[in-house]
Amino acid sequence: MAINNRYEFMYFVECLNGNPNGDPDMGNSPRIDPQDMRGLISDVAVKRRIRNYVALEKGNEFPYGIIVQQSTNINRFIAQANEECGSMAKDKTKEKVKAARDWACKNFYDVRTFGGVLSTGANAGQVRGAVQLTFLRSIDPVMPMDISITRMSVTDDIKGKPNPTVADYLKWESEQPEDSLRTMGRKQLIPFGLYEGRGFISANLASETGFCNEDLGLFFRAVLNMYEHDRSASKGQMSTVLPLIVFRHVGTDSDTTQRERQAKLGCAPAHKLFELVTIKKLDRVEFARSYKDYKITVDVSKLPSGVDIGFADAKGEISWGKLPEGLDWLELK
Repeated sequence: MAINNRYEFMYFVECLNGNPNGDPDMGNSPRIDPQDMRGLISDVAVKRRIRNYVALEKGNEFPYGIIVQQSTNINRFIAQANEECGSMAKDKTKEKVKAARDWACKNFYDVRTFGGVLSTGANAGQVRGAVQLTFLRSIDPVMPMDISITRMSVTDDIKGKPNPTVADYLKWESEQPEDSLRTMGRKQLIPFGLYEGRGFISANLASETGFCNEDLGLFFRAVLNMYEHDRSASKGQMSTVLPLIVFRHVGTDSDTTQRERQAKLGCAPAHKLFELVTIKKLDRVEFARSYKDYKITVDVSKLPSGVDIGFADAKGEISWGKLPEGLDWLELK
């Protein structure tokens, strides 16, 4: 059964000595807002890591398949949805397109979560996902650095040898000066950045895609653990830091039917809920190098009626109305 509540959430990602999200149009340097020098991480980069985590946890098996995979043709999966519904003919009716669309939502986690354009091949319609994400933005300006590195080997071709053998390479190496067998490279990184991300979960769209409470818990687990399985030298040390702050709309009306309708539609604007959360660097800190150099304050006294606040742990389980133990960098007021 699809979720019955609207949600908004906030989460925080730290990057230490790494490139959190390179811009291919800028030599893969860390993405920044050129006006205020705050760092950016694209929503697409986050979705990729969420998909990867879900595939690891669920084995990329239905009903948790992933349609956007590396080095694959999405049209293959669209064709599969049509074949399963017996609707491969080009003159498909709306009912057959909808059947293929519903099959894709049922079996592919990222389709019912993020949506997708499924009309690029054998038409399976279009899907608006229940979950939408923003770009992450760093709390403070970041300092992009372009660092020179030395590689103690080369990848040169051997002139006059279109298909050199191992013996050819050994002979060539023996004839070269030692210094010519080194090469210079570059690494782009930031010393540190703490990034804030926001997201929105629509119960109305969830009712169309079948995004359910189990999917919701899996999604929160993926957000909190996505960097634990995405380690690389270029990323440095990246983590989603606890907690994930969740706002749940529950309604206020005494009538059950009306309250359920309020829970789906929402009881407060999203931006007003996000304004309850403030984050500041500690006064004693000049240059932050850890998320613990900041303090998050949540003003629960101004929480609108009909909205609950909760804090998700690494298992995706949410403590509603109370702060879990051990989160000394967050306080409620």
